[in-house]
Amino acid sequence: MTRSRALAAATVAGIVSAVTLLGTSNAGAADPNVAPGGNFDLSIWQLQEPVGSPGSPTTISSARLQGANGYQDAYFYTDTRDGAMTFWAPEKGVTTPNSHYARSELREMNRNGSAADWPLGGSHRMSATLRVVSVTSNVCVGQIHLGSGGSSTKPLLELYYRSSGDIVIGTENSPAGGQTLHTVGHVSVGKTWNYTIAVSGGRTIDLTVNGSTTHYPIPSSFFPYKQYFKAGSYNQSSSDSTTKGARVAFYGLNVSHG
Repeated sequence: MTRSRALAAATVAGIVSAVTLLGTSNAGAADPNVAPGGNFDLSIWQLQEPVGSPGSPTTISSARLQGANGYQDAYFYTDTRDGAMTFWAPEKGVTTPNSHYARSELREMNRNGSAADWPLGGSHRMSATLRVVSVTSNVCVGQIHLGSGGSSTKPLLELYYRSSGDIVIGTENSPAGGQTLHTVGHVSVGKTWNYTIAVSGGRTIDLTVNGSTTHYPIPSSFFPYKQYFKAGSYNQSSSDSTTKGARVAFYGLNVSHG
């Protein structure tokens, strides 16, 4: 075996080891030969992709995402080396009316097909194991987004990964906008890490990154709003390039409410 092939084999073996240890969402060890829906429970997710008509990105329903033969394409697919559910968001792509940035991202749904829209009270948790394969400058890999209850289209929080390796949470100051940024960890590009974003008691955001937990109060201006989770690759830079962007691989993704 040549040195380059040996290094490639070692890299894949390391990734597969991480998958075996960390698992996938309700699927055990990932199968690299099936669509993401064969490894992950996608019955509570809808996919938005950076294609479609201007201001109206294409969405893929949870029904189409589910199962070993479920939907996949160049923006959302299973990595055939390790079974990772992979999201690709180039710098040039179709965006929503309220964003300048393209995304390949899951939006939380209810199992009956309606849009998730839960109150802050109670316990709500999203956990993920992932690695950022590549990023130009900055990518959002997880969100709690505002749902019904007002006119704001802002997130409650966004979890960012910088090209420097810094992991940063942006907590929104109010439904009118403005974020406060907090650096919460550092992981080199290509390395596997994990996070849990949780709301407890309707008043506090609990963020855990690689076992370290920090807490952030929720401003009262958000109390009238309901919420939903998002996860994937929401690129935070734009240009005319379709080859530069953010590629994010997920090895685990779980949501719970109580």
